[in-house]
Amino acid sequence: MAEAELNLPAAPKAGTKLRTMIRAEPVLIVRAAIIAFILASWEVVAQSGLLYRDVVPSLLAITAAIAKLLTTPDYYWHLWATASEVGIGLAVGGLSGLLTGLVLGGNRVLSKAFEPYLYYLGPTPKIIFFPVMIMWFGVGPGSKIAMGAISCFFPIALSTAAGMRQIDRVLSRVGQSFRANAWQMATKIYLPAMRHPIINGVRLGLGVAIIGTLLAETKLSNRGVGFLIIQAYSLFDMPRMYAMLIVLFVLAIGANALVGRLGGLSAIRQR
Repeated sequence: MAEAELNLPAAPKAGTKLRTMIRAEPVLIVRAAIIAFILASWEVVAQSGLLYRDVVPSLLAITAAIAKLLTTPDYYWHLWATASEVGIGLAVGGLSGLLTGLVLGGNRVLSKAFEPYLYYLGPTPKIIFFPVMIMWFGVGPGSKIAMGAISCFFPIALSTAAGMRQIDRVLSRVGQSFRANAWQMATKIYLPAMRHPIINGVRLGLGVAIIGTLLAETKLSNRGVGFLIIQAYSLFDMPRMYAMLIVLFVLAIGANALVGRLGGLSAIRQR
């Protein structure tokens, strides 16, 4: 019992937590100062009248528009339409990118033959494929889902392929020594070992999937947040347009943080 007590890990000291908090304070102050400066600059421009009327509405008008937006049931229907399109697109494009990355990262010949095409097509604006998506999947949700899928496919595939090359060869030899098949190697060795590249790829893929879906909704749609944004712009309802952009920005940050959090929880469970 005495030896067991001596081997227990030492509890973190209160001074360590205090020093961590003190070090974090300057960062929080700088962040708060940046936000305050942006808001103050916005309000100065709004009140100055330098730009055309309502192009830069006041913060009070935007706040009122946000409150009105969040109390409108119809907005949540459009938000759900966009969220479902982004979610399905991310699932389709993410799984396709994951499988492609595993294949390219595990085979040098295929990597040299096909991966350059991913690098060339990855930065290409995916909106140029939208007419093709309309011809293939119609003007309904299918074309928007396809835009989200093709947008997130490339960052996830490239991140997964890069993560495959960083796996320690010892892990692969261990799996081979246990005569693991391809599925077991992928699920028990490859995926856990390249958890961080995959999470980073999913976070990047989520961002571009949202962008691709919203762009598609602004071009040809009668539902979704993108449709509402372009509608507010057409009616020159700037406070409502900025309100939707701000709410969308906050939701995107929350979704990105959730993906990172889930990745951290999976790492804790594996330990």
